Amino acid sequence: MKQQNVSTVALIIALGGFLFGYDIAMMSGTTSQLEQLFVLNNFWLGFTVAIAIIGTIIGTLIIGKPAEKYGRKNTLIFLSGLFALSALGAAFAVNWTMLLLFRFLTGILLGCISVVTPMFIAEISPAKRRGRLVLLNQLFVVISLFLAFVVNYLLAKSIGSGSWRWMIGVEAIPAASFFLLLNRVPESPRWLVNQNRNDEALTVFTRIKANNPQEEVRLVQKSVEQEEKMGHGKLFVKENSFPITIAILMAAFNQLAGINAIMIYAPRVFEMAGFDANISLLQSISVGATNLVFTLVALTLIDRYGRRSLLMAGSVGMVFFLGMLSKSFFTEDYSDLGGYGVMIYLMGFIAFFAFSQGAVLWVVISEIFPNKVRSKGQALGSFTHWIMAAALIWGFPAFANMPGIGGGSSFAFFAFMMLIHFFFAWKVVPETKGKSLEEIQADMKKRSIK
Repeated sequence: MKQQNVSTVALIIALGGFLFGYDIAMMSGTTSQLEQLFVLNNFWLGFTVAIAIIGTIIGTLIIGKPAEKYGRKNTLIFLSGLFALSALGAAFAVNWTMLLLFRFLTGILLGCISVVTPMFIAEISPAKRRGRLVLLNQLFVVISLFLAFVVNYLLAKSIGSGSWRWMIGVEAIPAASFFLLLNRVPESPRWLVNQNRNDEALTVFTRIKANNPQEEVRLVQKSVEQEEKMGHGKLFVKENSFPITIAILMAAFNQLAGINAIMIYAPRVFEMAGFDANISLLQSISVGATNLVFTLVALTLIDRYGRRSLLMAGSVGMVFFLGMLSKSFFTEDYSDLGGYGVMIYLMGFIAFFAFSQGAVLWVVISEIFPNKVRSKGQALGSFTHWIMAAALIWGFPAFANMPGIGGGSSFAFFAFMMLIHFFFAWKVVPETKGKSLEEIQADMKKRSIK
């Protein structure tokens, strides 16, 4: 039998993270051109950007059943192929309506992919390496964020006013690569056990070099049987109340840090601080690079110090840097640190976000739900994450430009949310480091029914 290193399998699956990371940052380079081309005010510009996020929310709601029926691998193959076509459709849009339709479809596909990718990785990973392997999904997100900023800058500089079509169309390349590479990975062994295909699950565990494939199948089968007795595969039962609460609150706090609003509108934040458009795009690259470097830092820390420690440390740093950004916009004094204060404060915020919430969210959500309802639980976390993202992305440009609110109040709000998040991480979030998925499920059940 041909064997594969589980890290190689996880790397291929994690390309799903590349797609939605690239799409989020890519749109930041198009906003000024779309605003002028389609004569959009702040409200409709926000809607044009947020339409994909609205699609993403719908995607998270509809993917649970297909992922359970057709499996993780086949679902991702279908989604990635359609994503490539959708990106090309948006790039060749002949009017605003056509652009919105294809961006909406792209968003639906992104929502589906954002649910299946981390869940698929968690289900093939051994307990001791699961944190790092699932984090590959987030690593690819930030790599693609950084690359999108670089590509946007280069395209804007070389092509000019029509570059937004290239920025969107380039997405078809990683989508097509993902489509082809997925044919080289095995199906999730835990999904196979759920489908009573234990012999195939045993083959997969052997193929990815699990320590004791027979024991892995036995433990997963035992867990599935217990789940069926407990709730017949239903998510919203008392025994799942604790992981449901954790997933919803973690996903909400992730967006209440302001990360997606800040990442998408990074060039506009720099313009608000007085930089011209080209310098603003260039400085956005530094934001993307910071995100990448500190996600790599998280990769080395998450299975050593655990999920909760990273969340608490990140909260402290985010409160400080968001507070400094708030001060700069309240006072309209951008002379700190030689005039680079806003850029450095943004980089500081991104650094603390990247190695804490950015790294931990998808790892924990992929770990805490029972095998039988993992796809539904993952969808619930993703739905919460994206509906919060849509609200903030749509509203941020309008609120940040309101005389009575502005950037100062917006960043102060995000800082206050991260202060609350510190106590949430300290007192409520469970530590899952080093435990098997079945051990975590037993712990979640105890916390739910006590």
